[in-house]
Amino acid sequence: MFKNYFKIALRNFWRHKFFTFINVIGLSIGISSALVIYLIVHYDFTFNQNFDDSDRIYRVVSNYTFSGEEAHNRGVSGPVPEAVRNNISGVELTAPFFVLSEPNVLVPGKGGVPVKFKLQDNVILADGRYFGMFKYNWLAGSAKTALNAPNQTVLTADQAKKYFPQLSYSQMIGRVVTYDTLNVAVTGIVEPLKGNTDFKFHDFISYVTAKNNKTLADELGFTNWGGTTSSSILFVKLSANATKEGFEKQLNELLKKNNPPKPENKGNTRNFTLQPLSDLHFNSTYGTFDSGSPANKTTLYGLSAIAAFLLLLGCINFVNLTTAQATQRAKEIGVRKTMGSSRMQLINQFLSETFLVTLLAVIISVALAPVILKLFKDFIAAGIQFDLLHHPSLFIFLLLLTVVVSLLSGFYPAVLLSGYKPVLVLKNQATSNGSKTRNAWLRKSLTVTQFVIAQFFIMATVLVSKQIHYALTKDLGFKKDAILMINSPWKNRTLSKNQVFMNRLKSMPQVALISMGKAAPSSTSTNSTDASYIDGKKETKVELYEKYGDPNYIKVYNIKLLAGRNLQYADSTNAFLINNTYAKLIGFKNPADAVGKYIDKFNGDKRMQIIGVVADFYSESLHAAIKPTCIRISNGRYDNGTFHIALKPQTAGGNEWKTAIASMEKAWKEVYPEDDFEYNFFDESIAKFYDSEQHTSTLLTCATGLSIFISCLGLLGLAIYNTNQRTKEIGVRKVLGATVAQIATLLSRELVMLIGLAFVIVTPVAWYAMNKWMQTFADRTAISWWIFAASGAGMLLTALITSSFQTIKAALANPTKSLRSE
Repeated sequence: MFKNYFKIALRNFWRHKFFTFINVIGLSIGISSALVIYLIVHYDFTFNQNFDDSDRIYRVVSNYTFSGEEAHNRGVSGPVPEAVRNNISGVELTAPFFVLSEPNVLVPGKGGVPVKFKLQDNVILADGRYFGMFKYNWLAGSAKTALNAPNQTVLTADQAKKYFPQLSYSQMIGRVVTYDTLNVAVTGIVEPLKGNTDFKFHDFISYVTAKNNKTLADELGFTNWGGTTSSSILFVKLSANATKEGFEKQLNELLKKNNPPKPENKGNTRNFTLQPLSDLHFNSTYGTFDSGSPANKTTLYGLSAIAAFLLLLGCINFVNLTTAQATQRAKEIGVRKTMGSSRMQLINQFLSETFLVTLLAVIISVALAPVILKLFKDFIAAGIQFDLLHHPSLFIFLLLLTVVVSLLSGFYPAVLLSGYKPVLVLKNQATSNGSKTRNAWLRKSLTVTQFVIAQFFIMATVLVSKQIHYALTKDLGFKKDAILMINSPWKNRTLSKNQVFMNRLKSMPQVALISMGKAAPSSTSTNSTDASYIDGKKETKVELYEKYGDPNYIKVYNIKLLAGRNLQYADSTNAFLINNTYAKLIGFKNPADAVGKYIDKFNGDKRMQIIGVVADFYSESLHAAIKPTCIRISNGRYDNGTFHIALKPQTAGGNEWKTAIASMEKAWKEVYPEDDFEYNFFDESIAKFYDSEQHTSTLLTCATGLSIFISCLGLLGLAIYNTNQRTKEIGVRKVLGATVAQIATLLSRELVMLIGLAFVIVTPVAWYAMNKWMQTFADRTAISWWIFAASGAGMLLTALITSSFQTIKAALANPTKSLRSE
C-alpha cells in the first residue's frame, strides 16, 4: 500500500512540477529558518542546566537607590560571604569567589626565561566550596585539599595544556605559576564544565591567599560593609525547606546591623536579593560575570516568532496551491472510491504526499543550515554549530518539525480531497457552488494572512532602519569624527609615562589636538556620585555622573561652553564644569546664573564650585536620557589613562591617518614595550552602541525578503491556476472587444483588494508593536505615516509585478485557441 502511495505521489509531483517546486522552496525556506533559529534559541536556553539541585542555587546581588535612581550590582560587600556562612539559617552551602582583573601570567620556560601570557581573563579566587556547589571532573588533585592553603591554584585541562604543553597532568602538580607578582603552585587539574555555561573560569587561585596578601585583601575588602564590587561574587544553595524570602530578610537585617543608615544618606536605600541560577544567563540588569554577556529573552522569543511566521507562510502556500488544484484530482479520487478505497485511506495517501514534500524540504534545509550559520557568524555565538552527530536533540526537533509541518500543510487538503462524492465526480460535477465558495474564501483568507505577515516585516524593517539612522546621524552634543582613542595599560600606567607618550603625540604633524582623561563623552563606562545643592532650606540631591578630562577635553570633542570658563589644572580639587541639564535641575534656567555657585555635598562632604556650564550631550546611547553630568580634572592614575586625539583632515586620497597611527605605535612601543598597541575611532564606538539594533535590522531584512519571496511564489502559483481556470472567459471577453489592459485589470482586481484588506489589518498591529519597541529609546524618531504607506505600496507593487507575468500573458493569448472546442 505504501509503495503504491509513493508511486502515485511521484507521478503527481512530476505532472505538476512547477507547483511542487513552489511548495518545496516555500517549505525549505521556512524549515531552514526554523532550524537555524532553533539552534540559536536552544543554545541560550540550555545554559547552566548541568548542576545538581540548580533550582536551589542563587546568586546574591546588590540593589541601590540614589535619590530615586535605581542601581544594581552583581557583587556583594567583602564581609558578606562569611557573615552568611556563620549567621544565616537555611543555607546548605555557600560558594564565594572573586574575579581577578586580567592578570598577566608567567610560567617557567626553557633556559629559565619565563613564558608570558598577557591579560588572561576568567581567573578567580575560589576554594573547595566552589567545587562543592559546581561539580567538576578532577583529572589530578582533590577538591577537598587542592585550595585549602595560600598560594595554590587549580587549572582546567585546556588552560593547563596551554601553560605546560609538554607535561602530563600529574607532572603539572607542584609547578609554579605567577599571576602578575603572585607566585602560586598548581595543586589540581579539572575538566572544563560540559554543556553551555557562563562558568567559563579556567584558573582557580585559593581564596585564602587573599588573607595573606595585602593587595588582594584590600581588593576584597573583608571588613568593608559599605563598598561593593562586581568582582566579589557569592552563590548560595538553600536548604530544601528554606525560602528565598526568608534568606533575604535575614541577610538585609544583617546588613542593617553592620552598616546602619547614615543621616547624610537619607533617601538612599540598599538591599540584597537572590537571583536564581536559571536567570543568570538572561538578566542584563546584573549581567553574568565580568567577561560574559547575557542573552536577551525578548530577542529569542522574537526570533522564534520569525521562524514560526516563515514556516506558516510556506504551509499557507502548500494549502493554497493544493486546494486550488483539487478539481484536477477529482476523477482520480472518484475512481479510487469506486474501487473500494475508504476516506481514511485517501487521507493517508494525501498526507503521505505532503510528508514526502516536507521530507524533501527538510533534507534541503539540513544542507542549507551550515551555510546560513556561516553567513550570520558575525553576530551568532561561537558555540552555535550544526552538528547532528553530537546533538541528538536535533534529530528529535527535525522529526517533530517534519510531522507538524506535514499535518499543518496537508491535513485540510487531505480532508477536502477525500470528501468528494464519486457519483458527482464521474459526472464532472466534482464540486458544488457552495464548496467552491468555501474553498475560495479559505484561499483568500490564507493569502491575506501571507500579506499581513509580509507587510508587518516590511514596516518593522523600515522603522528599525529609520531609528538606527536617526541615532547615528543625530547631533549628540559633541564631535565624533576624526577622533582616535588610545587607552594606556592600567597595570603599567604611571602619570610620568603617560606624559612622555602624550608629548610624543603632540609632536606628530597629523595630530590637531590631544586631551588626556578617562572615558569619552559617550561610552559604556560610567562613574557617578551623590551631589547636593543647598539653596537656603531647600536641598536638591541627585546622582551626578562624572567625566574626567584636562582643559583640552571639551575642545577635542567640540562641547559648547554656554557660560563661565573652561577647566584649568588648578581646578582638580575644588571646581568643575556641569551640563545644562544639571543646571536646570538645581534651579537655574539661565546657565550663567549657575556659574560661581557651590555644590555643598559632592561625593560625601566635598565642596565643589561650578566654574562653567556646557551644552547637554548624550553620555550613553539614545536608550538613556541625558543625565546630570559634570566634567572635572583628576590627578589620579586611574582617571588619566585615555588619550583623546583629534586628527587633522586627510587630503583627498591621502593616507595621513595611516601614517599617524604607525607613528603612534612606534612611540607606544618605546614607552610601553611590554604592552600591545590598541586604538579605536570614537565614531566606531558610538556605532557599537547599536550593534543589537543593527543585528535586529539585518535579521528583519532577511525575514522580510524571505516572506516576500515565499508570498510571491505562492501568488505566482495562484495566478497561473486562476488564469488557467478562466482561459475561456478571457477568450470570450477578447472576442467581445476587451483590451489587454482591461483583462489584466480584471485579473488583478481581486489581488489589489486582498492586499488592501491585509494593509488595513496589519497597520494597527504594526503600529502597536513598533511603539512598544520605540519605548526602549529615551530619544527616538517619529513613527511616520509614510512608513505604513510605503510598505503597503511596496507590497502592492511587488505583488502586481509578480502576477503581471501571468496575467498579461493570459490577456495576450490568442482567443481562438481557448474557444476552438466551443
